[in-house]
Amino acid sequence: MAEHTHWQKTSFSGGGDGANCLQLAAAHGVVWLRESEAPGVMVTATANALRALLRSVKTGEFGSGSLK
Repeated sequence: MAEHTHWQKTSFSGGGDGANCLQLAAAHGVVWLRESEAPGVMVTATANALRALLRSVKTGEFGSGSLK
């Protein structure tokens, strides 16, 4: 992943620059995800796979609570 990649902090993360959060970037047809405490560790997903995961999380498929 290039150094000039624009990472975006998720809106669900807490405020402030030091807050732990999930960051996303899109490059070369995939979405990159990383956690702010470990920026060198990244996972990738296609946009469709990420969309399906988020849809499942929001509907509570993976647990008793759901995100709004």
